[in-house]
Amino acid sequence: MNKWLKKFFTYLDRYYVKHNTLPTLSHAGLRHFQTLVYEEVKRDVCTAMLHIIDQEREGEIIDKDLIKSCVELFETMGMGTLDAYVADFEQPLLQNTREYYRLRRQEWIVTDSTPEYLIKAEKALANEKARVADYLNPSSEAKILKVCEEEILEEVEMVLLEKEGSGCKVLLANNKADDLRRMFRLFARIDNGLVPMANIVQVFISEIGHEHVKGRQARLDAGEKDKNDDPEFVKSLLKLHGKYLGVVKDTFDGHSLFQKSLKDAFVETVNKNVGNFTNAELMSTYCDRVLKSVEKLNETEVEENLDKVVQLFSYLTDKDLFAEIYRNQLAKRLLNQRSLSSDAEKSMIAKLKMQCGTHFTSKIEGMLADLAVGSDQKNEFVERLKRNDKVKLDFSVQVLTTGFWPTYKSPDVTLPPEMVSCMGEFKKWHDSKHAKRKLTWQYSLGNASVRATFGSKTYDLQVSTLQAVALNAFNGDEKLSFVQLQEKLNLEEPILKPLMHSLSCGKYRVIAKSPPGDKIKKTDSFRYNSKFSSNMRKIRIQMASLEPSNSLKRVQEERTNTIEAAIVRIMKARKTLGHQQLIAEVLQQLALFSPTTLSIKRRIEALIDREYLERDKDSTSTYNYLA
Repeated sequence: MNKWLKKFFTYLDRYYVKHNTLPTLSHAGLRHFQTLVYEEVKRDVCTAMLHIIDQEREGEIIDKDLIKSCVELFETMGMGTLDAYVADFEQPLLQNTREYYRLRRQEWIVTDSTPEYLIKAEKALANEKARVADYLNPSSEAKILKVCEEEILEEVEMVLLEKEGSGCKVLLANNKADDLRRMFRLFARIDNGLVPMANIVQVFISEIGHEHVKGRQARLDAGEKDKNDDPEFVKSLLKLHGKYLGVVKDTFDGHSLFQKSLKDAFVETVNKNVGNFTNAELMSTYCDRVLKSVEKLNETEVEENLDKVVQLFSYLTDKDLFAEIYRNQLAKRLLNQRSLSSDAEKSMIAKLKMQCGTHFTSKIEGMLADLAVGSDQKNEFVERLKRNDKVKLDFSVQVLTTGFWPTYKSPDVTLPPEMVSCMGEFKKWHDSKHAKRKLTWQYSLGNASVRATFGSKTYDLQVSTLQAVALNAFNGDEKLSFVQLQEKLNLEEPILKPLMHSLSCGKYRVIAKSPPGDKIKKTDSFRYNSKFSSNMRKIRIQMASLEPSNSLKRVQEERTNTIEAAIVRIMKARKTLGHQQLIAEVLQQLALFSPTTLSIKRRIEALIDREYLERDKDSTSTYNYLA
């Protein structure tokens, strides 16, 4: 009617109304309609509309066009604004929606499991969104969804997450990816809704990790020998990490909260040591197995395993200890030519460098550079030696830079004249090339191929330099006591015992020990084993390492220097700093290990004694830097 009035009296509306500053006919008509009709029926209309909407929520078919027309009426009554729509319809709608879903929530939470409840919740949210698109004003969408989220999600979040038999932990344990993904999507809709879920995920992963650690402890308690090589344990951690890294990426969309949960869980697990060997040593030894091809992997599998180990390594708090062990094992691989390939070694170093920076890998890279540079000089000397008729041995030398390589014991063994002659030739040649460099011979690192005859059979024995020297002592079928052998070779007891054990008590007993046994005593005597026989012509005789895979004393010394350097660096920049602030900044700077507060305090005291720092005269908890 209002539209028809406007059309019939267009001339009046255009001139009379305009010139006399009166309301337009359309506006005046709406005012009268609002006063005479709208105000009288709006409450009943709203109630009827809410009843019909509830019917649709229950699955009944309704006349959506009728509801849409009524909504348009409420919008029109705002005279250009949505005030009437909000006050007269939207507010009652929100209240009705809250009440409706409060009742549904109370019903669902009792009868349904967590996945079933969340399926209904997701469907309800989708239906409400569609309802707005069908016949409500678009501005209502966010408000209605907010009410629904508060009632069916926020109010019962912890109940759903911890529900017995179907909560978050149960879904994780049963690998219910779809249900977990739905849970993530829904709780991401509410403020801080993912925090309790992420906490549960962290606790769950930590518990699984602790079960793996307990499994290793149980094997040790059952009598399994404790050693630094436990590939089963490391593989179990790698598999566990790979599984839940995939869950975080795929199921939880790589969300930062869940990445932190995964990190915190594995920091706790990876740094929980059992037995005499740290997890850092177990992980480094596993890398050693992979890079020596003990694990029998192809090139792609080697790369994948190294990637996984470096991911696990990132959670270690004692990264410097891992570096020390890895450097020792790398040195043995390189010097004994047991490395799978130089490309694999370089790939692993690149991964560690990416994780910890250049400082972490500088010595390791120097070791590889030594071998690359030294190969040309090595070949040059070998060619020179071939032209020397006096030398009867195939002799080559690898020159190493002291600063890059681990330090080793260097026993002053009495060498055969043939070896001494070769060493003299090399020293002359080396001095002519590098007059200012000092050579120090490391006999414990060398290796040799010894041609040995037992009865009518001849064998090639692949042994260390020290083993070769010991075998040479029995060349004349001479019987020697332990003491006589010690004097002849000029070796200390801690070195000679493992040396003779490898030759007389190991798998290949090329030396006969009297009396027989698996332990070397000072009263034992030895001689060439004429009865030795083997099906293989080339035999590698392993010897126990004379050096531990890591030196805790050396690691502690380096940590001491690193802490002091950090303190001086901070104080030089800040000049004056409080005790707690200084400790906090030192902890923040040290990424390769986590020092205790007590160790930092001791280093501060040491620097005060050496006059790098001083206590402030007015405050004993404040330090000043002394230039």
